[in-house]
Amino acid sequence: MSAAPEDPFAINRAHWDEVAELHRVSYHTDTLVDGTRHLSDQVARDEPLLAPFLPDGSPAGLDMLHLQCHIGTDTLSWARLGARMTGLDMSGESLRVARELASQAGLDIEYVQSTIADGAAALAGRRFDVVYTSIGVLTWLDDLTVWANLIAGALKPGGVFFVHELHPVANGLDFEDPQGELRLTYPYFHADPVVDDSPVDYSSPVPVVNARTYEWSHSLEDVIGSLLAAGLTIRSFREHQTLPWLALPWMEPAGRGEFALPVRQRGLCPLAYSLVAVK
Repeated sequence: MSAAPEDPFAINRAHWDEVAELHRVSYHTDTLVDGTRHLSDQVARDEPLLAPFLPDGSPAGLDMLHLQCHIGTDTLSWARLGARMTGLDMSGESLRVARELASQAGLDIEYVQSTIADGAAALAGRRFDVVYTSIGVLTWLDDLTVWANLIAGALKPGGVFFVHELHPVANGLDFEDPQGELRLTYPYFHADPVVDDSPVDYSSPVPVVNARTYEWSHSLEDVIGSLLAAGLTIRSFREHQTLPWLALPWMEPAGRGEFALPVRQRGLCPLAYSLVAVK
C-alpha cells in the first residue's frame, strides 16, 4: 500500500513555524523594536511606490491588511507610518513572534492566523483601504486565482492593492551559476511545485529540522491576469533591477540593502516588479 502524499502546505507551515525564531534574530528585529530603525528596509522601499496612490499620499489613518505577513516586521513598519494594521499568516509561531514584536514596540496590531485559501472566512467580511504584500511571498501559493479573489473581496470600493515581488524571469535563474553567467533553469510558467530540501534557511546558517519546502512558479500573466479577472484595475506596473538579497553570489551592492547584477549585465534581466491595482 503506497503512502499518502504529503500535504505541501502542512510541510511549508512546519518550516515557517520553525524558522520564525531564527528570523527574529536574522532580520535584526531588535533594532526595529527599539527604534534604531524606524522602518523595515522593505517598507522603506515600498512606501514611495505606494504613497502616490493613497489618499493624501500617506497610509496614516487607513485600514491596511498585510497578507503573508510572517513575523510582522513590515506590518509593524506600516503601523509606524500611521496605518491601522491587520496581518494574516498561516504560521502560528510566526504570528507569536509578530505579536511579541508589536507589543515590545508599543504598537496595536491585530494578527489573524489563516491560509490564503481560508482568508476570506477568517476575515469574516472585513474590508480594508489597502491590501499589501511584500517580496518573496507568491512562490508559497499554488493558486493565484484564490489569492486575487481574497484581495478583491477584502478591499473597500476604491481600495488599493500593492505587491512588490521577485520577477518570474529572475525566479527562473540558476542561482548556482558560475560568475557572470545567467541561465534559466526553473520554469517561468506555472508548473508542479519545486521541492527544496536545503538543510539551512535562506537567512541563517543554523540547520533546520523541517527543511523541506514546496514552491510554485507564477508568470506575470498569472499575477496580472488573476487580478484583472477578480475585477481590479491595474494602475501601475514597474520592473526593477535590484533585490533585497544576494540571489547570485557575484551580484553587487546597490545601496539600502539591495543588490544588482554587474553593470555590464544589468539590462539583461529584470529582478523584481511592483504593481498597484484598485477596486
